[in-house]
Amino acid sequence: MGPRINNRIFAKTVQVISSTGQNLGVMPTPQALQMAADEDLDLVEMNSNGAVTIVKIMDYGKFKYEQKKRASEARKNQKTVEVKEVWVKPFIEENDLNIKLKKVFEFLGEGNKVKISVMTRGSKKVLARGKDAVPELFARILELIGDKGTLETKSKPDERTKSILIAPAK
Repeated sequence: MGPRINNRIFAKTVQVISSTGQNLGVMPTPQALQMAADEDLDLVEMNSNGAVTIVKIMDYGKFKYEQKKRASEARKNQKTVEVKEVWVKPFIEENDLNIKLKKVFEFLGEGNKVKISVMTRGSKKVLARGKDAVPELFARILELIGDKGTLETKSKPDERTKSILIAPAK
């Protein structure tokens, strides 16, 4: 929607800032509108939350263009961080784990976060072979990752799918 401009400003009195940035003081809105019209510029409401509404005399089209350009520049410089996911089994062999970790290191190297999830099929089988299998696997993975990544979050013990989230090391 944007700020109110010119005849859409409903305050009876406004504090006016000139186009050069000088404070012109408090005056009736029609007088401020006339000053803006004399300079062939717009009267733009900057802040209406205070006791007196603050307005500025400026070229509104140029102002909107510069705002759009700044927002575009900010988006261009912004780095998006994705969360990549790698699935492992609780009783994974060493070579298979190394292959999975190679992919984890690749993701971390790109600056992405990595979620390592453990797939457990039939909880009775996992419990029969050792209920500490998943925490031991996570400890082993974190040890192998070392200083290339940092543990950000762990899944809660009551969650069905166990996972850890690893962020790239800074």
